[in-house]
Amino acid sequence: MDISSAGLRVLRQIAESGSFTAAAARLGYTQSAVSRQAAALERSVGTTLFERRPDGVRLTPSGLTLLRHAHTVLASLAEAEHELTGTVPRTELVRLGVFLSAGAAILPAALAHLAAAGPQITVTTSEGTTPTLIRALRAGSLDLAVLTSRPPHRPFDGDSPRLHVETVADTELVVAVPSTGEFAGRTTVHVDELVDAAWIATPSSSSEPLLGVWPSLPGRPRVIHSARDWLTKLQLVAGGFGVTTVPSRLSPVLPPGVSLLRVDGAPPEIRRVLVARLPGHPAPAITAVTRAITSTA
Repeated sequence: MDISSAGLRVLRQIAESGSFTAAAARLGYTQSAVSRQAAALERSVGTTLFERRPDGVRLTPSGLTLLRHAHTVLASLAEAEHELTGTVPRTELVRLGVFLSAGAAILPAALAHLAAAGPQITVTTSEGTTPTLIRALRAGSLDLAVLTSRPPHRPFDGDSPRLHVETVADTELVVAVPSTGEFAGRTTVHVDELVDAAWIATPSSSSEPLLGVWPSLPGRPRVIHSARDWLTKLQLVAGGFGVTTVPSRLSPVLPPGVSLLRVDGAPPEIRRVLVARLPGHPAPAITAVTRAITSTA
């Protein structure tokens, strides 16, 4: 087989992004260039590596096999480049992904705990939805990811090998509302009162869920504002422009003018926070970061 490092990087980015178009944008290529690299890879190995689906692209079992070896090859090339240029890292690097609200609720305390322990570890972080982070783990772009799941907590995906997952904590969802107006001074709200509410939610797609609307809300929600950034969402709530669903863990970082209400008239919505990585014996740095997350959360 004649496989280039560029081809392996394209394979890894397609696995992470879930589409040729998104992979091209991340790599700075045209979509046609990514398609040519993908086709060249398949010709070289003599088998199908990519499964085209209505919701994007997934790797076939053969593609996942090649991806596993691509991790090793690309890591070795990066290490050789560091040695040849004299830029060998002085600390161990851990690439950590966190789901959208964990950046405020979990990440700062975990990094502070890690720094206090004094290990020579550099942590880089990126934020995304749980499906996005799982793809990045599988692609080898992340070493560790803080994810969230809802009951009955099935495996995150059907790919093999299964991810190694540790439970961090369970957290209850609540509704963030303006502290003034119709919800002033309250600690609970009935789900029927939320049916006609103005919602602030993260945009959704076929592969990414709608985040911000109460999960068991009857009928079709009235989404007034779409925003991915939690600060934007909460400031809109503080200004009286709508309500949004948040994990109760966010209570310490709420801006003035925002209150949290439990929802009556519907089953409690509990989400589990987990830390995940690829299976196998982890490097000491990954273990240290995992312990910092579980001990602070």
